[in-house]
Amino acid sequence: MTDVPVITRAYTRCRYGQMHYRIAGPGDGLRDGARTPIVLLHQNPSSSYEYEGLIRELAVDRLVVSLDTPGYGMSDAPPAPPGMAGYAAAFSDALDALAEDGVLTGMIDLYGFHTGTLLSCELAIARPDRVRGIGLTGIPMYDAQTLATKLEEAHSFPAPDEQGEVLLGLLARLWSYVVVNRDPQQSLDKAIWNFADKSRVLHRFTWAYGGVWSWGFSRLELVTQPAILVQTGEDLLDISKQAAARIPSCQTVELLDLNKDIFDIAPERIAHELRNFLDGL
Repeated sequence: MTDVPVITRAYTRCRYGQMHYRIAGPGDGLRDGARTPIVLLHQNPSSSYEYEGLIRELAVDRLVVSLDTPGYGMSDAPPAPPGMAGYAAAFSDALDALAEDGVLTGMIDLYGFHTGTLLSCELAIARPDRVRGIGLTGIPMYDAQTLATKLEEAHSFPAPDEQGEVLLGLLARLWSYVVVNRDPQQSLDKAIWNFADKSRVLHRFTWAYGGVWSWGFSRLELVTQPAILVQTGEDLLDISKQAAARIPSCQTVELLDLNKDIFDIAPERIAHELRNFLDGL
């Protein structure tokens, strides 16, 4: 019987201060030299917490590091929204700091979900010296008009007020999305924890969205690493496949019976597809 990998939490350094991460791996010392480590980048406004199920599945046979985006989870925030390139630069700093400390050396693979897909691509473009391959799920490449509308909504979203109306309204919508409309297989307890994870940074939830909706999706064509789109049957299905087609070397696997809460109800299936692809590189 295989032991369940233990997830530990720690901090490393980046240009914005401290960057929080979760880490797990097989056996003592969290290392397995036979397989390339994988770094996970989460969606907005979540944190590395959303990946705990996937971390445990992947960490059975490789080192897994899941980073909190600056300003989200428990990572220090930048002074202003830095855009996708700025977030990726901070992740690049963290890779160097983790290498300097002997925690994460050599080549790595990446996996990103939703916002994390763009962060993964931007980091892969910036650091071909460290990034070997990438996995993606849910690339939000909407049409130009939709992107412009979403960007305007992010920029014009009202700031928190003393009465709490703005944040309380956000919390009500978040509760509906995360808890009320969760996958039927998702437990109430886990849904509440997911809600709490997303709630902690709602006062700056638009920061990463501003970077997403203003990102130049033509940059997908600059990703030189082999990639895989592990795509579920969510609303982003068709546009994700269109986006993946712009990456020079990207194959697609569809898991159409999955939609929401995939890292809680089916992390083993996501891990299986990533493992099959990455171990073949």
